[in-house]
Amino acid sequence: MKKVTAVFWITLVITIVLSIFGIVTPDKFGSVSGAIMNYISIHFGWYYLILVTIFVVFCVYLIFSPYGKIRLGKQNDKPEFSYPTWFAMLFSAGMGIGLVFYGVASPVSHYIKTPPTAEAGTREALEDSLRITFFHYGVHAWAIYAVTALVLAYFMFRHGKPGLISAALEPLFGNKMNRSWGKAVDVIAVFATIVGVATSLGFGATQINGGFTYLFGVDDDFWVQLVIILVVTALFMLSAYTGLSKGIKYLSNANMLLASILFLAVLILGPTMYILNSFTDTLGSYIQKIPAESFRISPNSEEERAWVMDWTVFFWAWWIAWAPFVGIFIARVSKGRTIREFLSGVLIVPSVVSFLWFAAFGMSGIEAQNSGIDIAGLPDEQALFGLFDTFPLSTVLSILGIMLIGTFFITSADSATFVLGMQTTNGSLSPSTFVKFVWGLVQSAIASVLLYTGGLLALQNALISAALPFSLIMLLMVISFYKALRNDKQKG
Repeated sequence: MKKVTAVFWITLVITIVLSIFGIVTPDKFGSVSGAIMNYISIHFGWYYLILVTIFVVFCVYLIFSPYGKIRLGKQNDKPEFSYPTWFAMLFSAGMGIGLVFYGVASPVSHYIKTPPTAEAGTREALEDSLRITFFHYGVHAWAIYAVTALVLAYFMFRHGKPGLISAALEPLFGNKMNRSWGKAVDVIAVFATIVGVATSLGFGATQINGGFTYLFGVDDDFWVQLVIILVVTALFMLSAYTGLSKGIKYLSNANMLLASILFLAVLILGPTMYILNSFTDTLGSYIQKIPAESFRISPNSEEERAWVMDWTVFFWAWWIAWAPFVGIFIARVSKGRTIREFLSGVLIVPSVVSFLWFAAFGMSGIEAQNSGIDIAGLPDEQALFGLFDTFPLSTVLSILGIMLIGTFFITSADSATFVLGMQTTNGSLSPSTFVKFVWGLVQSAIASVLLYTGGLLALQNALISAALPFSLIMLLMVISFYKALRNDKQKG
């Protein structure tokens, strides 16, 4: 067994204590997490917007700079995975459940219930609904992942450093990262990963439950969701046991196959030309309005500012909380690619696929809403199944949808156990099954506790709270990485 580090035990104890606190005093746990989230939203919303925009600008700069030719590894290293498998793996780890959960719900909600600025139900709200969804799932989201992954891959494969967040800060802080300061950084990264993934598992469990409720009348409550989490935990542990090159690889490809089937079904059975026209029109609007939207915090409108906090800041916090997990995973599967190739692939391909997905599912949901079917009246976790109910073969599509959520669920948790194993065994690229199993159980326990203490609201509160400290580490990682790049260039 790979030797576990102090980071393993420290983070495990913190997580167990918080889990017990949540189980024993769920109301207190929910109120405390809510108070922390409210404080962060009020005082740090501007910071999240500026920080994430810095990441986007930095990525674009590197693509077009001479640094783009640098390979993530030795000069003769070749990529381990083909392009299709690479895209499938990073996409499954990076978006997965979020796309399925919000594919219908977000655009419909922004049109009918929560428009960014326009009056609900108007043409302006309709046009904004898809554009703002593109914004939340587009280049900004993937820039957060790309920065973390790029920095880690550079130090791991070019400088031979362990796959630890702390190792990426050595150019700034030197040997301090080998002592208590480094352990503190890695504890923050591991804890952010646990909360980020647990939040996603909670969303996945509620949506699978929502599908069963919509199709078969199963109760929509915590105990059903707990059973779902237990079943999926057993499945992803089985996948984790088989290793990176088998379990995650095969599941990622299965994800893309199922997602492709559902996407084509919705594109063909839904309003095809409306979907394609909306995609094209919204893509132009999204590109045109990126600068203004990136900094929009609306200080003179309390209502609009609250919307930015509830949506944009929440999504930026979500991606940041996922960044250590997704970043380390993407870094692990990206050895041998150049910086330019890596950033172009990570920023553009998943973003475009997400846009196509939201155009198909979102505009089909809006079309159904406008035809008299109350998609907006359904809980978010049931919106997908409400849309499928308007199509032929609705039961088959819904079952495929539940299967897709399940495979995304398993892939995300499986990838996270691998990454958590790396982070708590001094960066080992092959952490032991025991360590991965422990983190698998911990993730599922936290997801269960968060659902028990307040459902989706508790999940969101915990997510925004956990993301803040890691966002500061990400900024330091960028500075450290750029310093190392310049030093390497000066050495020739």
